[in-house]
Amino acid sequence: MTQKTLAELETALGENLKQLRLSRNTDQRTLAEQAGVSTRALQSLENGEGSSLKTLVKVVRALGRESWFDTIAPVATINPMAMVAKAAPRQRARRKVNKP
Repeated sequence: MTQKTLAELETALGENLKQLRLSRNTDQRTLAEQAGVSTRALQSLENGEGSSLKTLVKVVRALGRESWFDTIAPVATINPMAMVAKAAPRQRARRKVNKP
């Protein structure tokens, strides 16, 4: 398994955002205005030419996809050690003693 370079990741992210924008039939100028960024900043993001995190967040918000950020580093909702501490002690069957 090979890791993608930073440039490859930026290009893939930009292409995904561009495809989402196009699937909504929105031009760059309109999305840039909705996001509160310049058209040039949006173009740079879509072309994988580097962008600020602030621009990325604004564009993703304008596209209504903030939930993407939840998948980056999900917070563990189950702590295995806490589960062990709360677990009831195991119950064991007792041997029957044969009485003569």
